[in-house]
Amino acid sequence: MTIKQVLAHVIQAPLQEPFAFSQGWVYRRSSVIVEVVCADGESGFGECMCHGMQPPQLAAAFVEHCFAPYVVGRSIFEAEVLWEELYNLCRPFGQQGAAVNALSGLDIALWDAIGRHLGQPVCNLLGGQFRSRVKAYATGFYRKKGGHYPLDAVREAQGYLERGFGGMKLKAGFGVREDEEYIRAVREAVGYDVLLMCDFNSAYSQAPARRLLLDLEDVQLEFFEELLAPEDAAGYAALRNLTGSYLAAGEEIFGKIAYKDWLSKGALDIYQPDLCSCGGFTECKKIAALCQAYNAMLIPHVWGSGIGLAASLQFIATLPPAPLCSRPMEPLLEYDQSSHPFRLDLIYDGIEFRDGYVLVPQAPGIGVDVNRSVLEKYCINH
Repeated sequence: MTIKQVLAHVIQAPLQEPFAFSQGWVYRRSSVIVEVVCADGESGFGECMCHGMQPPQLAAAFVEHCFAPYVVGRSIFEAEVLWEELYNLCRPFGQQGAAVNALSGLDIALWDAIGRHLGQPVCNLLGGQFRSRVKAYATGFYRKKGGHYPLDAVREAQGYLERGFGGMKLKAGFGVREDEEYIRAVREAVGYDVLLMCDFNSAYSQAPARRLLLDLEDVQLEFFEELLAPEDAAGYAALRNLTGSYLAAGEEIFGKIAYKDWLSKGALDIYQPDLCSCGGFTECKKIAALCQAYNAMLIPHVWGSGIGLAASLQFIATLPPAPLCSRPMEPLLEYDQSSHPFRLDLIYDGIEFRDGYVLVPQAPGIGVDVNRSVLEKYCINH
């Protein structure tokens, strides 16, 4: 089946109530939805992850001006061939960042098209499912103007418990002492049977990060995420053995080559590639194989629309437990609960959350259909 057209739909919506994290304020949610139109008229869809302050036009430009002219007329079944050729094409100017981010969305769209053409969910095409549901943890806890912290965070945490979540991830990185008070307050409110994680979004250098790790040992966080800048693999390696909690990062590490370097340094306990940013299915399966070779845990980062969420569930379904045993540690799903005007509307609410787990969609491709009226509603000129 040949590729007739490649489209980059830039969608964006303002937030009624902006929110903040350690790097600044988020005023809108954005995404780049890549559509691969096949010769038979069927389309596959993928997503390029847009961080809170990332202009979506960057990834769209790569898709439209660099990748689309190259892939039109090629077969959808050449997904890996196209990945390697396109990565090599932009090697001189895009070995990471927006280039790989854009390539991710295209790759996901290709696999979605393949799955739809063959009538199979992508997870089956990638080797099968280790699981049909994934334990979800709630990501939220962004700061809002006029908020009262940690009181507001405690209330938010209690709301997630009432909805059936068995785990949740805080947002911190606002100063060591404030972070400590904040994290302790939430832990005391939810108890120690709840998985509690915290994301610092690269807010600290090694010294304050070390203080946080040592001071919060008794709080028993499941993992500390992105304490340091993504350039500081050596710093993570230096901090890793200071705590019984896991150190996690990876949403800003791109591709198998970069992951190989981090794994060889023993920098992290948990690696967090984002399927929509780190290379799509084709590359992330290779990253998963590298993590398995190093006997390291992989828990993907997920932050985007329902397209990225559905695709990530397909990927997580294929991940072997690390290691395979009678009582394995299973991967988790990061299930963003922050404000998002088109997260699930875009896929006709095609994600099912039940008893703390999210079911892996079993329909062909990434398992969900795209609501074109929503796509058109939030489309912006670029």
